[in-house]
Amino acid sequence: MKLLAALSGGVDSAVAAAHAVEAGHDVTAVHLALSSSPATLRSGSRGCCSKEDARDASRVADLLDIPFYVWDLADRFRQDVIDGFVAEYAAGRTPNPCLRCNEKIKFTAVLDRALALGFDAVVTGHHARLSDGDLRRSVDLDKDQSYVLAVLTPEQLAGTVLPLGSLTKTQVRAEASARGLAVADKPDSHDICFIADGDTAGFLRQRLGAQPGPVVDALSGAVVGGHDGAYAYTVGQRRGLALTVPAPDGRPRYVLSVEPVTRTVTVGPGEALEVSEIRASRPGWLAAAELPLTCQVQLRAHGAVHDCVVHAEADGWRLDLATPARGVAPGQAAVLYDGDRVLASATVEGSSSG
Repeated sequence: MKLLAALSGGVDSAVAAAHAVEAGHDVTAVHLALSSSPATLRSGSRGCCSKEDARDASRVADLLDIPFYVWDLADRFRQDVIDGFVAEYAAGRTPNPCLRCNEKIKFTAVLDRALALGFDAVVTGHHARLSDGDLRRSVDLDKDQSYVLAVLTPEQLAGTVLPLGSLTKTQVRAEASARGLAVADKPDSHDICFIADGDTAGFLRQRLGAQPGPVVDALSGAVVGGHDGAYAYTVGQRRGLALTVPAPDGRPRYVLSVEPVTRTVTVGPGEALEVSEIRASRPGWLAAAELPLTCQVQLRAHGAVHDCVVHAEADGWRLDLATPARGVAPGQAAVLYDGDRVLASATVEGSSSG
């Protein structure tokens, strides 16, 4: 096959490309330039898309003896991922930018262009498996990325090659070292790739400005603090609340809800975070199924898995959980599994204790 290998500059994509070359495919490498200021988006293991990453990707392509190109997708990334991320927080929701990047950039913009150029598929270093058209979890559950790939379509999966799903991260690094790849020990990127310093609240404040409002206790209704922007808070958050009135029982409070219109952040005890019913919209199916459906649901990347029953609603799904989940925020993805097989995904709109 004629394959386009997406090289991020990290170890996973490097080994994935090496597998494609070793399998005898006609491989061309591409590095995605997603930042208009690439020197600003990496700090150690935080961030991505730096000049260092581009150089590392180029060196991998040289070692594998395959053509190498850089595609400038900075404007598309800003519009589809960064601007959407800011807008979601401004609306009191908690987005996952990795899902949006996979959906809008890596498996729409890149795959569409690759197919138009005559490539058969795109090779990536994601830790997940494809088996007979089904998306499945990686054998390395600690590194599994099937959750952030669940927003893809069956057609996009058909144009994707995932060579690393049967390997652990330890095996990937060992293989990279054995192949002489300089990125073998390069730290994994983590957190939000376009916020290199990890200060999400500061990043949002620069773009949304100060929007002060009250922090209200859910039990008493009393104002127990203030904030400079409700967008800096998410359901389940405990740190950074700066409360001026302690709880009567001395227990910690958590963010229970964020109301952007009134700029109100409501806090309360940990048990108030527990929900047993979730409403989700915009479902997208990767495997045929009929509702109601008994399966499992995952509500955040590397989060706990809950047994559930999924019911059809006029605007999406209602998920009844067998055991309560904590800290479920609007904007998160609800991904359905049957064992290790991904069935579908949808966007959380709300939740309740049932």
